[in-house]
Amino acid sequence: MIRLYVSSVIDAGADTVWSRVRDFNGLPTWHPAIVDSRIENGEPPDRVGCIRHFHTRDGGMIRERLLALSDYDFTCTYEILESPMGVSDYVATLKLTPITDGGRCFAEWSAEFECAEGRERELTTGIGDGVFQAGFDALKRHFGRR
Repeated sequence: MIRLYVSSVIDAGADTVWSRVRDFNGLPTWHPAIVDSRIENGEPPDRVGCIRHFHTRDGGMIRERLLALSDYDFTCTYEILESPMGVSDYVATLKLTPITDGGRCFAEWSAEFECAEGRERELTTGIGDGVFQAGFDALKRHFGRR
């Protein structure tokens, strides 16, 4: 099992950042790698069990199921159902924690998954930098740096 963890500090309060990332169908509004997204079967994007179907800028199609969403804890957990990445048993969590000094937040994005032997480094770098850190960097640009 591969474990991946990326963290960052964003210069906005956790509630403010959460209002931007909370929408399970909202990736195209804040993540630079995502072109479009829709929730299958017309379900609400905050219903646990809903499935988002989206496309990446490089033409990939991914389907993910929402496993947990907590407005209290500022967390979202999801699993990949279909992806061209070559991962299985992929479960990820995005979590925000308020930093009271300066009205900022600590952002964490973690995942566990299986992959073919020999692809561990490629996938941890690709997901860690190209998905998780790229998302954090976009949020930092949106909310500005101090």
